[in-house]
Amino acid sequence: MDGMMTAQLAPSAHADTFARDNLPPREQWPDFLLDRPEYRYPARLNCAVELLERNIERGRGDHPAIVTPAETLTYGQLAARVNRIANVLTTKLGFVPGNRVLLRSMNNAWMVACYFAVLKAGGVVVATMPLLRAKELGQMCRKARISHAFCDIRLVEELRKTDAPDLKHLVTWGDGQLEALCEAASPNFTACDTAADDVCLFGFTSGSTGEPKATMHFHRDMMAICDGYAMQVLRPEPTDVFLGTPPLAFTFGLGGLVLFPFRVGATGVLLERVTPEELPAEIARHKATVTFTAPTAYRIIAGLAKQHDLSSLRKCVSAGETLPKPVFEAWQAATGLKLMDGIGATEMLHIFIAAREDQIRPGATGIPVPGYRAKVVDENGKEVPRGTLGRLAVQGPTGCRYLADPRQANYVQDGWNITGDTYVQDEDGYFWYQARNDDMIITAGYNVAGPEVEVALLTHPAVKECGVVGAPDADRGMVVRAYVVLHPGHTAGPDLAKALQDHVKAEIAPYKYPRSIVFVETLPRTETGKLQRFALRKQAQQEPAA
Repeated sequence: MDGMMTAQLAPSAHADTFARDNLPPREQWPDFLLDRPEYRYPARLNCAVELLERNIERGRGDHPAIVTPAETLTYGQLAARVNRIANVLTTKLGFVPGNRVLLRSMNNAWMVACYFAVLKAGGVVVATMPLLRAKELGQMCRKARISHAFCDIRLVEELRKTDAPDLKHLVTWGDGQLEALCEAASPNFTACDTAADDVCLFGFTSGSTGEPKATMHFHRDMMAICDGYAMQVLRPEPTDVFLGTPPLAFTFGLGGLVLFPFRVGATGVLLERVTPEELPAEIARHKATVTFTAPTAYRIIAGLAKQHDLSSLRKCVSAGETLPKPVFEAWQAATGLKLMDGIGATEMLHIFIAAREDQIRPGATGIPVPGYRAKVVDENGKEVPRGTLGRLAVQGPTGCRYLADPRQANYVQDGWNITGDTYVQDEDGYFWYQARNDDMIITAGYNVAGPEVEVALLTHPAVKECGVVGAPDADRGMVVRAYVVLHPGHTAGPDLAKALQDHVKAEIAPYKYPRSIVFVETLPRTETGKLQRFALRKQAQQEPAA
């Protein structure tokens, strides 16, 4: 355990001590690896200063920081807006450092400005997905004891219906309210003297079916993902233009579209609503050099690549769900670029296993980001031999701290973060994704990874998308069931189902083939494009064997 881990936390700048008071017990924290020079941060640190003001000090105040369809803000202009919002918070809204501030918006410049204003003022950001409804927002507001909220007027209806007893101040933009307050506020603001280990972000887990979990991240964590994955694997340049689809409430999007470009003074392009089919035109329009999106989108874009000029691209990051090898190959054939796969987690803040372009092995997630270490363990936490299925365990400069949640003891075991993923590590140290732990299908005594069957199905020309889960079966306990979306021009029916089954038998071990195939029009997905296998599992439980 490193020195910072065993030492007392630095004195907090928070007058409202809720966040620090509700950190997990120290014995339940993971071990943090902070001995590398890039992760040795000073005791007093405000990440908003480091990521925004430092660019102005470096002479990049006139360089575009954020580009949106509505407006473009340079680093200097964004800093002034951030300062005005911070002044509104502290002088008009009764805010004190440590208060939790909910943000609700699509990806736009006001969302970023509010985000950095809260950070700079010493608050704790709670960013929310645009599609959340009042019930879900209420769970978050009550768990995090939200006192303030900034909301895009187009999304305020659900927030106003929310049961949020601690919410005293709700300010909207897009209707002129926040804009008018900012117009009257000073463009100068002195950043709160936060500790590097002051909490600055509650990241609520997505895709959960139960009580939401809030992960707690420090100012130094925000810097660590920049100085780890971004600087050492992605390696951006100040001239880069970042563009992608993930919402900023999703830490994959926050890092990939804002924090990473800001760390080097580059530009982030924010699009409020863009489909995978529309993304190639946006890449060409903005001459994007770095993209962040999900495998599903890359598969669609690859098919449209010849219709658009994608020559500006140089780095393409895929995360959010496993990257099937056929998608990797299709993208490389269409663009000449290797997709950079990676696995991250809200608990870890961002990507912790990946590979630089020169280290990529198609089909493998990669190797630990410098400063992280990982292993595959059994149910007792003992490392298994290379080539053996097991649970992924990770340590690094970031890690899980749930807000007042008994599930902390499940995620952190013996100082390791147990991510909930099933992996195999090969003899060369590369990690190969198999499934989420609860996506493993045990059928007639065999272990079958649903995503592996999905990859096999996707190599058939009729299959556009698919999701594979276990379905109850009287004889086998469970059978492998595939929910399949077809490309236009293919007809669903028993003949095609048998053809797909035979195809899978030829691609992978025959016992893994889907004994049940259900043709569907669409698959359930999250706002970030991630396949909701839990929804398919629920559907499979309710349907008779097919």
